[in-house]
Amino acid sequence: MGRDPLIGLVGKPSSGKSTMLNSLTDATAKTGAFPFTTIDPNKATGYLQIDCACSRFGKENLCKPNYGSCRKGKRFVPVMLLDVAGLVPGAHEGRGLGNKFLDDLRHADALIHVVDVSGTTDAEGKATSGYDSLVDVEWLRGEIMRWIEGNLKEKWGSIKRRHISTKSNAVDTLQNQFSGYGSTTPVVQRCLDKIKLTEPLENWSDETIENVVSAFVDEKFPTILALNKIDHPDSDRCIYRIRRMYDAENIVFTSALSEVFIRKLAKQGYVYYEEGADDVITKEDDVDNLYHLKEMDDKLRARIDNLRDSLFYRWYGTGVVKALQAAARTLELIPVFSVRNIHNFTNSPSEEAVFRDCVLVKRGTQVGSVIRKIMGDIPIAFVEGLGGIRVSKTDIVDAGKNDILSFKIGH
Repeated sequence: MGRDPLIGLVGKPSSGKSTMLNSLTDATAKTGAFPFTTIDPNKATGYLQIDCACSRFGKENLCKPNYGSCRKGKRFVPVMLLDVAGLVPGAHEGRGLGNKFLDDLRHADALIHVVDVSGTTDAEGKATSGYDSLVDVEWLRGEIMRWIEGNLKEKWGSIKRRHISTKSNAVDTLQNQFSGYGSTTPVVQRCLDKIKLTEPLENWSDETIENVVSAFVDEKFPTILALNKIDHPDSDRCIYRIRRMYDAENIVFTSALSEVFIRKLAKQGYVYYEEGADDVITKEDDVDNLYHLKEMDDKLRARIDNLRDSLFYRWYGTGVVKALQAAARTLELIPVFSVRNIHNFTNSPSEEAVFRDCVLVKRGTQVGSVIRKIMGDIPIAFVEGLGGIRVSKTDIVDAGKNDILSFKIGH
């Protein structure tokens, strides 16, 4: 992943995707409770919450990022998000707004599938009651599968002929076809290894092609299920069914609308709230008046009490921050902090601010690749890690390992 990671928000109309985007970023997507409110994809900058390096060294008060922010050792690192217009069953055949939506997803590195578990919207986002949200989880993956499979099978005859005439291997042939989806050769190799495929490509059956595409979708589009509207009274039935069928590590429980509402109250001074927290602080809670909060009327106080009962005490928060963290985890993203002075972590002798810069790279990335990502073509004589120890360009990055680096310019 040479470029910055891109995380796509997908799902049917009215599932809460645009509200989720609004709760993750300062950008405002067009929202509404009807199909196709998002006609063009919205790209925006979200903020991934991580543990900042400043907390390792007791320098929280000196941490001033150039981008994003850091509060009490919790850093908010910019990450690109893509809100794609609502998909409906049959989109791969042109239904709804058709293949355009699927095509918008091809550059995404991971997906957050926002699933309305309230059961109040059908497959096309229209109002209903008692809808089984498990269907939405299954058909979205199916739409992506059929889209890629259809594109592949349409050209399969010419693909086979070229494969045979050029005496290519299966990985190279498939990479030529999958490169348009942002694939790489290692991704294709992992797909074939996963299904233990040794049969020559020219002999592949339709079933084999389907298995290859299925493995590719899993590898290229890792997906987090954001079960949204969990505070709706009818959500338990759908949540139970989905939890039985899917890996718990890929499920996050969210209420994006509640996150937006709480942040609005925080800006108005009625509550103190830290993104991702498992409760809010009201004036009644703030006995020492640390946050100088406003008094709430009975109606607003009742809404806060209801949120605590239906959301915070049961689900330990709105889950919005956790959804983005889960997507980053599937991509194995590691924050790397670049500093000029490896001993005091500043970028200039005249400033006290530490850890000004942070980028996200995939776990296992070589230091040389990090250099190119941060410094571009500027010649680097050597790299220092913690304690001033020199780091090889072939060393790899991991959590707590080669994640604080100083690049020394020169030949």
